[in-house]
Amino acid sequence: MPIIRVEMWEGRSLDQKRQLVATLTRETALITGCSEDSIYIIIDDVKKENWGAGGQLCSDKYPDNPTTIASK
Repeated sequence: MPIIRVEMWEGRSLDQKRQLVATLTRETALITGCSEDSIYIIIDDVKKENWGAGGQLCSDKYPDNPTTIASK
């Protein structure tokens, strides 16, 4: 029973999450040979203010679109 945990910034739509779950499930089943029904996907939406990178809060480092990481 594969369990895939995805941690990402909040801001994705329900349709994007559905597509992510479907794709991860399909590809994991293909690669591992297990049934799709045995695969679990857990999505944790995290506020950028609760995520740090490079010594900064991501809300400070990436203040724009929550789904895009801009190079600085």
